[in-house]
Amino acid sequence: MRFGIVLFTSDRGIAPARAAQAAEAHGFHSFYVPEHTHIPVKREAPHPGTPDGALPDDRYMRTLDPWVSLAGAAAVTSRIELATAVALPVEHDPISLAKTIATLDHLSGGRVTLGAGFGWNTDELTDHGVVPGKRRTILREYVEAMRALWSQEQAEYIGEFVRFGPSWAWPKPVRGDIPLLIGAGGTDKTFEWIAANAQGWITTPRDDEIVAAVGRLTDIWRAAGRNGAPRVVALDGKPDADRLAGWAAGGVTDVLYGLPDRSESEIDGYLDRLSAKLQAMQPGSLVAA
Repeated sequence: MRFGIVLFTSDRGIAPARAAQAAEAHGFHSFYVPEHTHIPVKREAPHPGTPDGALPDDRYMRTLDPWVSLAGAAAVTSRIELATAVALPVEHDPISLAKTIATLDHLSGGRVTLGAGFGWNTDELTDHGVVPGKRRTILREYVEAMRALWSQEQAEYIGEFVRFGPSWAWPKPVRGDIPLLIGAGGTDKTFEWIAANAQGWITTPRDDEIVAAVGRLTDIWRAAGRNGAPRVVALDGKPDADRLAGWAAGGVTDVLYGLPDRSESEIDGYLDRLSAKLQAMQPGSLVAA
């Protein structure tokens, strides 16, 4: 099982590049950042993680652009995976986004993973012209269109929401594709979408009974004719040896720990303590920088 770091970026605290550099130096496998382009002041969509639907953190309003953040991280690291948890592709133009992601992957030596969400904040989606009831279909078309641009010498795509004729687009991803993970609640609907379109699942803070959910995802994965096993990235709080052992046995492949919104020195101290705990629980689990 691999361990990673997720930084809820903002215009305060440690910069993403510095956080990724510190995470790599402490041996972590991956570095994730989120995305919100903006937060409408008047909002009908409740936040799914709070009792009254209010935002739990003002960093939702202050989130940095994920691709600029990861580009900065790529420039000062050499090994760590660069990922999003989660990006919102449907809030962008798919042709331009495909170019941005492929360029980052090219410049980082093939280290990019796209963690994407369907978008709980339907008010935010609406400002981007996305019909909330069609967001899963739109994301599927975006993914298919971007994969065409990433894999074909002359790419074209004709869908309901995305369409372009034969086109050239370089660079191509180093590995031929960009791995896609979906961050959404662990329901059959989510798992069926993943089995049809993605390489794995990122849990949400609301998901419990993770091992049972992974079992259900695996059943749906196999029923869809997929080979191997899905990648499963679980969000965790404080490390617990028994929980981590159970997750590993149950098919969780990666575990993410959030960085506090603190100064560089405080982040370094936090990573010192976290990496020491994880190494004590699972010797050899962190990769030497």
